[in-house]
Amino acid sequence: MTDIAEGVGTAVEGGLFARAVAGKSNQATTLSKGHFAEGACLNCGTELIGDHCHSCGQQAHLHRTLSAFMHDLLHGALHFDGKTWRTLPLLIGKPGELTRRYIDGQRKRFVSPMALFLFCIFLMFAVFQIAGISAPVDIPGDTDAQLQELTAEQQSELLERRDLFASRVDDPEISETRRERAQESLADVERQLDALVKARSELPFLGDPKVGARPAVAAEAPREGNDSEIAPADANSELATVEGWEGELESVPWIQTAVKKWRMNPGLMLYKLQTNFYKFSWLLIPLSIPFVWVLFAWKRAFRAYDHAIFVTYSLSFMTLFILAIVLAGLAGAGASTMTLLSIFIPPVHIYKHLRGTYRLSRFSALWRLTVLSVAIVFILLMFTALLALLGLF
Repeated sequence: MTDIAEGVGTAVEGGLFARAVAGKSNQATTLSKGHFAEGACLNCGTELIGDHCHSCGQQAHLHRTLSAFMHDLLHGALHFDGKTWRTLPLLIGKPGELTRRYIDGQRKRFVSPMALFLFCIFLMFAVFQIAGISAPVDIPGDTDAQLQELTAEQQSELLERRDLFASRVDDPEISETRRERAQESLADVERQLDALVKARSELPFLGDPKVGARPAVAAEAPREGNDSEIAPADANSELATVEGWEGELESVPWIQTAVKKWRMNPGLMLYKLQTNFYKFSWLLIPLSIPFVWVLFAWKRAFRAYDHAIFVTYSLSFMTLFILAIVLAGLAGAGASTMTLLSIFIPPVHIYKHLRGTYRLSRFSALWRLTVLSVAIVFILLMFTALLALLGLF
């Protein structure tokens, strides 16, 4: 009884204490025009000095209005605040100044490069989906390869069934009735198998791809005293070498899988390539940083972090530029105008970006732009190859 009474007393005491605390909290957090009028931080309890808590950083006088909630919604989904309007004009007109100021420590004034890049990718994906721009998925595949795969699977299944029934016929422990049924099933499977093998041998599109392949041309021995007869032998030798190299590549398992999937269903593989682009677009950043680093390898004032900021802001602009070109094309802009803009604006922007970020002379920026333009081709090829490889899994 003593324990029960003590437990009841503790519970009552706790309830009274909670009520007292709640009463104090309600008094301390009264609302004034939709905002809390607290004197201490509602997050950590530190006494407020100014508009933000100097201990945890939470904003003072938090809101409880619907308009403020909509502002938070826009800010969270689209980063629609003052940072955006300070960042985008500089990104378009003075990208070097934006990147340099961000590197030098002005982080609070601008949208971070990674957040801006991800937002641009999301915006491009959303606009493309709304506009119905997507990879074609109705491309017919290699029907011969599909039929070959189906017949090969059917043949493999029939072989397994034949072995199963043959083992039952040879089993001395089964009854005669079951043995006779197994013999009948075995004869039926063998008839199907013979018909399938005959069909694959008579119909070229059902046969094995390696059957009937053109053999490599043998090189003839050159005759002495006649230089004109040496050329065919050399050509045949080179052809045999190329065919042997291609054969070695085709023997690699993952290459076989890739070729097979692209031949069987190219539409699906293109769709995977598009979706992987949205998922793994961030791979462009680590792929690009080493090439930019090489351009400034002997300049110790610039670090890998600087190159990462430069690359990410540059990719953000290029994403927005592609989006603008697509929207202009949908609006009816001329193809020649869009082509000229696509040719001239990207290199001019990269040139200005290089000069402003790294404080380069015109000549230094021009030769680096030339080298970087070649590097961009390799970067895009590597990125596409990675996307294609990821699409195999």
